[in-house]
Amino acid sequence: MYDVIKHLGCSWNQKMDRFVWASSNKLEDVERVLAHITGVRIYDGENKTHFDNGSLMLTNFRLIWDDTNQQDRTIALPLALVVKLEEESAGLFRSAKTLVFLHRAPDGREPGPAFSSPNNHVKLSFRSGGQSEFHQAFLSAISKKEWNSLPKSQQKSGPQTSAVQHKHAGIGGIQRKMEEKYRDTDQSINKAFKDLDALMEKAKEMVDIAEKFCSKLQDKQVSITDDETVEFKSYLLSMGIANPVTRETHGTGVTYHEELAKQLASFLKDVIEKEGGVMTLTEVYCRFNRARGMELVSPEDLVNAAKQFERLKIPLRFHQFESGVLVIQSSLLSEADILKSTTEMVEMSASLTSEEFAQKTKVAVALAKERLLSAEKAGKLCRDDSLEGLRFYPNKFLIA
Repeated sequence: MYDVIKHLGCSWNQKMDRFVWASSNKLEDVERVLAHITGVRIYDGENKTHFDNGSLMLTNFRLIWDDTNQQDRTIALPLALVVKLEEESAGLFRSAKTLVFLHRAPDGREPGPAFSSPNNHVKLSFRSGGQSEFHQAFLSAISKKEWNSLPKSQQKSGPQTSAVQHKHAGIGGIQRKMEEKYRDTDQSINKAFKDLDALMEKAKEMVDIAEKFCSKLQDKQVSITDDETVEFKSYLLSMGIANPVTRETHGTGVTYHEELAKQLASFLKDVIEKEGGVMTLTEVYCRFNRARGMELVSPEDLVNAAKQFERLKIPLRFHQFESGVLVIQSSLLSEADILKSTTEMVEMSASLTSEEFAQKTKVAVALAKERLLSAEKAGKLCRDDSLEGLRFYPNKFLIA
């Protein structure tokens, strides 16, 4: 008996009593595969088990783990036993995990790898990635509770219901599978066309608003109301980058950063002019990722892309102030031009704080302060640092 248990890879300390032995290549007539992933380890509570490396299949009724190294070593968990799911993020030396909290083991259950367990949850460790997508599919499956829609004759009482029961096989089973497949296909097509209709309707609204703005701009006697401006800006903000550069489409390393730099430059072409020719990297990061939708760029990749501007002869420059503030500025805007405009702004106002300068020039406060400090360092401005805060004045002590 001990040899059999050892061969199966379980021990008396492994108490995964909610799982039952199963067949990896045999699905019931009512089952559909929702997700499939490899490189998954199972924990019993916080303890490692011998179910160390396998593929994990999610159906609408069961969770099926199949051992990668040993044939015919498969276990399954009925989704009807799942109470809730929680995510555990990845760390430097640990993989992302999904915590599966379970009802108690049902009485009279089928044979499994353990007899009892003090734990109320198991962990699924996704060592090859893909945890987020699988977790979402898992959440969707347990929220739909398809096992409750089975005929009463195919259900057992209580929350410990076995998720799948045998149905008639043969021609009838094949016909049912085909009907179900056609039904799912029809639903997907109908949903796709509904989404397309909604998109076309929204595009029509945008065209109508754009035409209204064009006609009013041409007729200078008619002003544009604030409500129309807000509405138009909201549509502009919803527009993003159609084909964002990703590692999957453009590889990794220098090639990826070069293509990302070109797309970033194209995106910033008009934006940076409206911002006075200079933007903080933080603001660029937020706006660029907003336009990319779900294909977000990391801060590190954004910095590496910005560093490619000069080599690619793109009319933008990546600059770092002495304080460490990072900016992207137009190459048409020289340091002398920035220094001159900053000094003139302070001279016109007699004195300015960073906040006042930012309000007048429509730039970020951090960038406003850096411009004032740069002008001070060049001898064009001087400061008054008091209880009221830091204020800059024209340097009248400067010898011409």
